[in-house]
Amino acid sequence: MTTTTGDQWRRPGPTPEQRRLDLYGGLAVTVLALFSLTLTRSTGAFLLGPPPSGPEQVFWTVAGTLPLIWRRRYPAVTALVVSAVFIAAQARSAPETQLSSWALFAALYTLGAWGPDRRLARRLRVGIIVTMFAWLGVYYAVTVGSIPPDAFARAVGPVPPVLAAIVSGVLINGLYFGVAYFFGETAWLAARRQHELVERAEELRRSQAEARGRAVIGERVRIARELHDVVAHHVSVMGVQASAARRVFDKDATKARAALAAIEETARTAVDELRRMLGVLRAGEGTPEPVAPPAGVDQVAAVVERARDAGLRATLGVYGDPVPLPESVSQAVHRVVQEAVTNVIKHASGATVLDVRLRYLAKEVEVDVTDDGRPTRPPNPDGLGLVGMRERVATHGGTLEAGPRTGGGWRVRARFPLAVAVAEAA
Repeated sequence: MTTTTGDQWRRPGPTPEQRRLDLYGGLAVTVLALFSLTLTRSTGAFLLGPPPSGPEQVFWTVAGTLPLIWRRRYPAVTALVVSAVFIAAQARSAPETQLSSWALFAALYTLGAWGPDRRLARRLRVGIIVTMFAWLGVYYAVTVGSIPPDAFARAVGPVPPVLAAIVSGVLINGLYFGVAYFFGETAWLAARRQHELVERAEELRRSQAEARGRAVIGERVRIARELHDVVAHHVSVMGVQASAARRVFDKDATKARAALAAIEETARTAVDELRRMLGVLRAGEGTPEPVAPPAGVDQVAAVVERARDAGLRATLGVYGDPVPLPESVSQAVHRVVQEAVTNVIKHASGATVLDVRLRYLAKEVEVDVTDDGRPTRPPNPDGLGLVGMRERVATHGGTLEAGPRTGGGWRVRARFPLAVAVAEAA
């Protein structure tokens, strides 16, 4: 998705809720305008001259305010109608001017804020404002000759009274139309920026989802590659054992049975590893790249030693009776420890203590990595490191816990079932 800017962007039309608000607002303004007309007629303050008949006064009042009910749905038409009625009503000396002036202001503002075609909206607003000033000039030209001689009897300023009245009217109208134009443009710009923010947020969400997907695929490919090596190893072992069984089959039945038993156990382990590999390959696609042979649980001590070199007081504890692990599980244990220690070094502020523990339980092996640091940024459950650990643990049917621990610091704990450990040991 590409973000549109400037005149190319068109503001979406009003929502049903906004249309209802325009309906209620336009009706309310019309009622208030009729009430204002009643008060004006009651006071007899006909500033524009002798008014037309009562029904015509009502007509101009309603015609100048009721179109506001369509102001956001049809902003250009509303602005043209309201401005035309405003000039015609003044030409006919309609007495109601207060609410009609505010209706004109609202129409100009709405055209600036909601006009779908920006070029047309600007031209219409400029045209309406120029027309209004032209009408103001005509009004002054027509009425200046009929000003009573004593109208400015109390004037004491240095500026001629008529000139002062004209300049004052021009300034007030300039401020009136300038504010309507400015705030309408500002509202449109704010809506466009909000639209861009929403688009960018959506793009960011998509890019994050794509990055997570690529990380998962990459991790699955690496896991599958490692499992491929493990299965190849088991098949090779089976070939060696089969050859040994064939050679001693007629001479030593006991050794032949032992070799066949080893082949059986190795085959079961290989099938289990193969199932894992196929499950990973079905879950994602990728092109494997040549890599160095993966490390296993025997390299965990080296990871802890590197943490010491980085300045941490790192300890490694092994609990329970160690048993031979399937190579894929051994590699996964090493990767979890490696990723957890890397996160401590990179993201844990003030961390001084690192504790790595391997627990060999009855039916599973557990990895527990804790530290005493504080995260330098809010934890991201979809971070690439956690995604990789989660994928590796899930591949072996295990569970992963990662998060802050009670009393401060961070903890990563993973458990791998050992259903195939005995077979691998055999």
